[in-house]
This record gives sequence, structure tokens and C-alpha cells, in this order.
Amino acid sequence: MKNDLFQRSMSVLGTDVMHRLATIRVIIFGVGGVGSWCAEALVRTGLIHLTIVDDDIVQESNVNRQLMATTQTIGRSKVEELRTRLLAINPDSDIKALHQRFTADTAREFQLEQYDYVVDAIDSLKDKASLLLMACDSPATVLSSMGAAMKTDPTRIRITEFWRVSGDPLARTLRRKFKQLQQFPSKKFLCVYSDEPPKTASPIIQHSTAVQGSTSNVPCSTTKGSLVQVTAVFGFMLASIIINDEQ
Repeated sequence: MKNDLFQRSMSVLGTDVMHRLATIRVIIFGVGGVGSWCAEALVRTGLIHLTIVDDDIVQESNVNRQLMATTQTIGRSKVEELRTRLLAINPDSDIKALHQRFTADTAREFQLEQYDYVVDAIDSLKDKASLLLMACDSPATVLSSMGAAMKTDPTRIRITEFWRVSGDPLARTLRRKFKQLQQFPSKKFLCVYSDEPPKTASPIIQHSTAVQGSTSNVPCSTTKGSLVQVTAVFGFMLASIIINDEQ
């Protein structure tokens, strides 16, 4: 590790923690408004081995909150653009970018037993439930992001165990999903969530379909807005759990 890059991290955390951050392995599923900032915080602090998973491309609607989303990266793979960004921070880091989607059918391809931490920042309820069930059966420490959409107050963001999350619609829906499946995570895991009541969306928003180069009015019920000052804090708090856990 280049000591000059991480001197400020080392002065806070110490050499033993920095060594552990350079050896542990983390995988992040979903590198949007939450996952991309989690990845950035980890690599900037000194994490070396990181795998990022997402099958999406950068769209215009991502620019307001996702780390690698700019007007120059629209139409490109999110994980490849984020990998480029992270390697620019530390060229010696080991960043694996998987342009894939986690589903129940693809789950075994990711070999979660190889990782020390599994970070869930997936939006899809079905895929999120599948990931959490499988990840909790692995030896890895599991962390999950609940809903950051339609929130404006980062001071309302909290960390607690999944079954103790309150005031978060996504957590409530996810618990209902597990009960419907009659399958439950085999161990406890921490979540980042906000207890702020979601804002009511405007009746119509302008939705961009960047790849086709057209725009259309889409009812707000199909698109949930989110803001960088909230999603980034979600990502930073997920990263902080890993960093603090290694102390």
C-alpha cells in the first residue's frame, strides 16, 4: 500500500487496521446512489480487494446522485465506469467489475463464501430478498441498505439490526416478503435506513431515456426520486460499519 495515499487514514485507524483493510474482501451488489458512494469511501480509506456488481448502464436520471454518473459517462456500464474511478484513486487496488445482475438463478455464480463482507444496495425487492437469504447462509458479514428514495433529511439516517428497523417502508415490505416465502435470513444483519417519512412525489416528472435520446412524461408512481445528500450518506454509513468493524 502506498503510505502517502493513506497517511491520514492510518493516523486515525492505526497500522493494524489499515493492514486488515488491505486484506479483507468486500462485494457490493448495486452501485447506484448508495453503493457507488460506499465503494468510494472504502477505497479512499484503504480497502484493496473490492468486487462491484451491477448490470445497469449510466442514464441521465442517475447524474443527480450516482458517483460515476456524469454527462460524459451516459450509456456506459456503471461498474466499468466506477472501476475506472476507483483505480484512479488507488491504482494498486484490486477492483473486479461484474456487469451482471444478482437473481435467484444467478446467485451461485458469485461465490459469496469468498468474501468477508457482502453489501446489499439492490433496489429490486425480489432480488434483494434472494441476496439476503443467500448471503446470510455464507460466512460473510452482511450489510443492507433500506430505502433512500423520497427522503431529504440525512440527519434521520440510522443503523440497526434488520428486524428492529422502524419507519422504513422497504424494510416492512421485505419482512412481509420473507413471511410470504416462509424463508428467513439465517443470521442477523445490520441495515442503514432512514426513519424520515417519504415525501409525496410530484404528479408528473420528466423521465429521460438517455440511450434512445428521447424524453417523456411518466407518472411519479413509476419513478421514485432521490437526492445525493441522502443516498451518499447511506453509502458512507455502510462503509463506516466495515471500517469500524475492523478496529
